[in-house]
Amino acid sequence: MHITRISAATLVLGLTFAGSAFAQDIVRHKIPGSDFPIAQAVEVPAGKTTVYVSGAVPSVTDDKADKNSVAAYGDTKAQTESVFKSIEKTLDGLGLKMGDVIKMQVFLVGDPDKGGKMDFGGFMEGYTQFFGTEAQPNLPSRSVFQVAGLANPGFLVEIEVTAIRP
Repeated sequence: MHITRISAATLVLGLTFAGSAFAQDIVRHKIPGSDFPIAQAVEVPAGKTTVYVSGAVPSVTDDKADKNSVAAYGDTKAQTESVFKSIEKTLDGLGLKMGDVIKMQVFLVGDPDKGGKMDFGGFMEGYTQFFGTEAQPNLPSRSVFQVAGLANPGFLVEIEVTAIRP
């Protein structure tokens, strides 16, 4: 009987400490000596739910333009803003916010108006409206890739994110 009480007490104590570990916050590590708006790394404690959001692409901004052209979707900045608005809507539908994003993969197609090079500056102009702001300071870890093409020849941007349910 004495052993059972000790075991039960040990179990309760262990669950208490485990519960406090589950309550820990996500840790976002800044890039040392840099103000670049991404996290160098993000730590997620045990017990959090991970949500993987499929790649989002831009919405049409010019209904009169050919749907297979960049003109239909806008430049990289406009497409980035459109994609983040779509991601924001998806997250909202899942009860999440942009601040819950911990990882991002960005696929940029070379802009024909920029000699086939990705418009990283245009992407960053759109990105910094959603991340690293006073209203939403949480930064994800992030990778940006230039790719040969996306599902539609007019798409310059596709972004997928991973979020954590708080």
